[in-house]
Amino acid sequence: MSLRAIVLDFDGVIANSEPLHFQAFRDVLAEEGVTLTEGDYYARYLGFDDVAAFQAIAVACGGAWTTAHIGELAARKAARLESLECEVSILFPGAAGAVRRASAAVPIAIASGARGVEIRRVLDREGLAACFTAIVAAGDTAAGKPEPDPYLRAVTLLAPACGGHLAASECVAIEDSHWGLESARAAGLRTVAVTHTYEAAALASADLVIASLDELDLRALARLCS
Repeated sequence: MSLRAIVLDFDGVIANSEPLHFQAFRDVLAEEGVTLTEGDYYARYLGFDDVAAFQAIAVACGGAWTTAHIGELAARKAARLESLECEVSILFPGAAGAVRRASAAVPIAIASGARGVEIRRVLDREGLAACFTAIVAAGDTAAGKPEPDPYLRAVTLLAPACGGHLAASECVAIEDSHWGLESARAAGLRTVAVTHTYEAAALASADLVIASLDELDLRALARLCS
């Protein structure tokens, strides 16, 4: 068995966008009279896509937001995020180089709870879109992380670039949260955690923990699959 593909999370792994997501959520919720603290965001909601996060926040606040209102909140949050990103590079140091190195070695994909338009907007701006064989984003699967669906979908989409068959155990997932690691493990991938968002102790369930994408060593990833 060998390393045949890599699947990366987006927010918190490639893009240093979680602080902007928090700010966008906070601003929109403030308009609803709801206070979201940074601690609560990182402890309770970071692993969800936008709709699921608003649903969970509604439950926590004892609210009864309708599906239509949650959709409106998600749209407002998306618009606020775009305005915060404007003309700012949000990539982590070393991320662009790591993506290019990885894509030169094996097919790579993204499995993320972010909206596809947000992912592609950043990748296009940074000249990285062509590096990715597939992108799995919010709404592309029946369930999001921590369920395995996003990673299972990514493996399926990568298979044609790997000769038509690809086992999940031949893929490595790169994540920054326990929700993402749980999703990848449940799908059968090997896992690498990057301590961009949480400390190493919180990510100890990963097969390998690194401090940044600068430390991404393709030989170490290959050993995980050997």
